[in-house]
Amino acid sequence: MPHAPQHADAAGRAPAAELDTALQGGPFHVALRAAIAARGLPLQRVQHHLSRYGVRVGVTSLSYWQQGARRPQRPESLRAVRALEEILQLPDESLIRLLAESDDENGPTSAKASAGRSYRSLLQASGALEQLLTELECSMDGGLHTLGHHERVRIGARRELSSRESQHIVRAHRDGVDRFVAVHHGDPGCAPERMTVHALENCRAGRVRRHHDTGVLVAEFLFDTRLRAGETFLFRYGVEDGTADVCREYVRGFGAAGGQYALQIRFTENALPVRCHRFTQHSAAAPRGGRQELPLSGRHRSVHLVEPRVRSGMVGIGWDWD
Repeated sequence: MPHAPQHADAAGRAPAAELDTALQGGPFHVALRAAIAARGLPLQRVQHHLSRYGVRVGVTSLSYWQQGARRPQRPESLRAVRALEEILQLPDESLIRLLAESDDENGPTSAKASAGRSYRSLLQASGALEQLLTELECSMDGGLHTLGHHERVRIGARRELSSRESQHIVRAHRDGVDRFVAVHHGDPGCAPERMTVHALENCRAGRVRRHHDTGVLVAEFLFDTRLRAGETFLFRYGVEDGTADVCREYVRGFGAAGGQYALQIRFTENALPVRCHRFTQHSAAAPRGGRQELPLSGRHRSVHLVEPRVRSGMVGIGWDWD
């Protein structure tokens, strides 16, 4: 009988010690598995707790995460990781930090070398974006489905991202939608406080929020009407940037499948790249694929791509300077 309490105490200490070690050195999936084991929660219960935070993640995904078969990558998944830190009573940023470190240390060298931003920076930007959207009391969805999006990006004489202009055709999927929230993620070293936004057609500028450390700017564009479910609307806006150093690519991410997307990059005549290419990426942590050389057109000053129907993931254009 005297040995039973000692055995129970040792068993209690073992998961805690394992968790402390995993949180210190990772990797992410080992720390997550240890945290779930230390709290004694079945995955169905973890999923239930997440739903109370407004985050939907399947039991299969949770199982894959703790096995290391998959990693959280999409914004919704990263919100789940932050919620898990609270649910599992872990220190703030403990799991998010391990995600970023695993990318920095173990990611494919070729993928990291070609990326304009690291997985760590995209994780940080995702957290900043969530914070800014909370301040505006809105979500990225906003009740709108994009039918068409034509984006024009201008590269300046210093080879910097000078500005971009977006034209959207959207359809409301609920009544009462009267605004759109645009997100601009500047290049490393940019200054969001020096960026300006412009309402160009069928909208007017509302509130603007900026996050200096990550280069994220969030702008609200207000419609002059409240859309009913099923109604379509067209509007256009622009962002003046020009605050960062040399730009080598432009990437657009999509959280879900949508309509047509067209991207045009226009270069200043005295600052032309030597070659351009398009690429795709399933997520920020995945290697790039779908590389295809793109010819410069329009007196050799612009290049473009067209996606007839976008899928979840990322698509972009990169270029090489002489």
